Amino acid sequence: MKVKDVLTTKGSNVVTINQSKTVYDALKTFAENRVGSLLVLDSKEDIVGIIGARDALMAVLYSCDKIREMKVESIMTKDIIVGTPDAELTYVEAIMTNNHIRHLPIVENKKLTGIISIGDVVKAQLKEYHVENHYLKEYIEGKYPA
Repeated sequence: MKVKDVLTTKGSNVVTINQSKTVYDALKTFAENRVGSLLVLDSKEDIVGIIGARDALMAVLYSCDKIREMKVESIMTKDIIVGTPDAELTYVEAIMTNNHIRHLPIVENKKLTGIISIGDVVKAQLKEYHVENHYLKEYIEGKYPA
């Protein structure tokens, strides 16, 4: 199964925030959209980073009195890893696990096409394994003509 198969089911909507917005704005965006990460864009709409809910939580914990002025760009991860729609889910799972990331932006021809979470990957793989298991059981039980 490929990333594009997951995006077909999930959709390609990505919640973003501008790098000049405040951490407080990011917190509101997280809450309003019920998401675990925000892609950070510059004024040209180019991806410049990613911010996770944990990043925002740490900013609140250590600088609670400053989150209304603190800019997203000061806490975002700048060196982001991206995937492609044609990548196999097993490969993406390994990349996400090895790099301890929960969200992977999907880019094709330098254009953002979606984002997937580790939960999306696990859900898709479980579904695939259940279907495969079902057909194998039926084959073993002789429900298919030989």
